Amino acid sequence: MSKIAIIGATGRAGSQLLEEALRRGHSVTAIARDTSKIAQRAGVVTRNVDALDAETLQSAVEGHDVVISAAHFATLAASAVVGPVKNAGVKRLLVVGGAGSLLLDGTRVIDSEGFPQEYKAEAGAGALFLENLRQEKDLDWTFLSPSAEFVEGERTGSFRVGKDDLLVSSAGRSWITFADYAIAMIDEVEVPKHSRQRFTVGY
Repeated sequence: MSKIAIIGATGRAGSQLLEEALRRGHSVTAIARDTSKIAQRAGVVTRNVDALDAETLQSAVEGHDVVISAAHFATLAASAVVGPVKNAGVKRLLVVGGAGSLLLDGTRVIDSEGFPQEYKAEAGAGALFLENLRQEKDLDWTFLSPSAEFVEGERTGSFRVGKDDLLVSSAGRSWITFADYAIAMIDEVEVPKHSRQRFTVGY
């Protein structure tokens, strides 16, 4: 059993990560600005934290085996997460990544023709977050990119794992549910296979 702190635990990805971690018997500290909608139950401690408050975030993650950041990149830069995690003495940081920095025919998805303008700010911030992690010398980090479509749906437990290239199904669709993504992330918590690497999951 691991002690896991999840930043952004009330979001769509964060809430599924919380459920998956609890399903497997881990102890979770759920961190968000407002955790009131998280049900009180065994295995969960909630902390109302503004993640941009470095001192408070550091205090919230101290004593954990791993921190998972599921916050939006446009609002929380790499330095805002990495600094507090390192200062807290936590050795591992796992990050809910984006698909924009994945490669499609050798070109980043964010740079491909037709990439939606409304997603560019978040995708660009995610790509920068990954680049900053790649310069990190001390922290044991992992960046898990979802497929192009990151959607609500069932927990099947059946998906493919890739590295830096966008996964596309035989039907031409690139997608993963939050629930199956959460399986891949908690698998990585339990059995690390992508230390200081990015990887991706999809159907």
